[in-house]
Amino acid sequence: MPKAKLDHAYCLTAQCEPGKRKTDHWDIHIPGFVYEKRTNGGTFALRFTDANGRQRQYKIGRFGDITVEQARKAAAKLRAEVVLGGNPQAEKKEKKAIGLYSDLAKQHLEHAEAYIKSHASTEMILRLHILPRWGKMRLDEIKTQDISKWLAEKMAGGLAPATVERIRMTFNRSFELGNRWGVPGTEVNPVKHVTRKKFNNARERFLTPKEAARLHEKAAQSDNTQLASIVALLLLTGARKMELLKAKWADIDLERGMWLIPETKNGEPRYVPLSSQAMTVIDKLPRWEKCEWLIPNPKTKKPYNTIKRAWDTARKAAGMPDLRIHDLRHSFCSSAVSAGVDLYTVGKLVGHKDYKSSQRYSHLANDTLLKAVEKSAANLNVDWGGAGNGV
Repeated sequence: MPKAKLDHAYCLTAQCEPGKRKTDHWDIHIPGFVYEKRTNGGTFALRFTDANGRQRQYKIGRFGDITVEQARKAAAKLRAEVVLGGNPQAEKKEKKAIGLYSDLAKQHLEHAEAYIKSHASTEMILRLHILPRWGKMRLDEIKTQDISKWLAEKMAGGLAPATVERIRMTFNRSFELGNRWGVPGTEVNPVKHVTRKKFNNARERFLTPKEAARLHEKAAQSDNTQLASIVALLLLTGARKMELLKAKWADIDLERGMWLIPETKNGEPRYVPLSSQAMTVIDKLPRWEKCEWLIPNPKTKKPYNTIKRAWDTARKAAGMPDLRIHDLRHSFCSSAVSAGVDLYTVGKLVGHKDYKSSQRYSHLANDTLLKAVEKSAANLNVDWGGAGNGV
């Protein structure tokens, strides 16, 4: 086996030994650095013995695709790794095993569909936002700085801060799951250290009695003949939209004035007390033979997939284009608190698992208390303005 200092001139004239299809030309300065000459060209490589005593080879590149000097530098670096106990070939295999983010996103969505009740939002965020930008990138190519810049551009482009935060959380969840599953390339989570933008997501939009009446009027004029009943029951029960749309007649007990929600957002069943007004609305609902749903789509006799179009038309007609359907739940809570119902009871009425969720209405409770002390003071009927002046 020929030995020499591998340089451009030598490799350019190197030949295969007579009768052989390939010949190894070894470098005299870098142990293991070899130029494998074949009849149709040549390839640079580093050969070494790994920690288990096995002979290994790391291919560096073909002569012509890279220069001899580039090959020598790569060989010297690889040799240093070997001397320090590394295994360049194993690292190369690990590198090749790292897949694209699109593969991880597919696994993430499959997990969400299996374990998360509201997985539609995960699918939407992955499809509309994350995959178009990162889907074709290898997991180890995704860097924290690039993610931070991308999210900042999203916000500058007009996306709401809350939406950008949901994107960040979904992206972060992908890497968390990948790490749990041992997916190569997820050992380091590049989203973890992305700075979260501070914003106030607390929104307080409560309907006044006049607004509630106007909304009810416009909902009753909707082409969707069920919309008025849906709006009324959301305002009268504080239920979530999907809880109502998936309600069944079997869940309603008008004698006891109770509605059973078999599975809530928290994953637990709960009973919703029904006021006389709510029961009046329910009593007037149309019923169809062999239809188990409380407020189905009259055309399909199945639960609505969406009421967005009818809702948008009604709220705009009522002069409240910014009103969200979830604000009806907030309005129920605010009305109860303003009527003197304590926060704990309000939380129980709407199924808040954490008492802190009801704290957003605490200022309304304070207003109710202030009105109470004003009534108390007025009832005393004393002119306190002239007291204590020493005359």
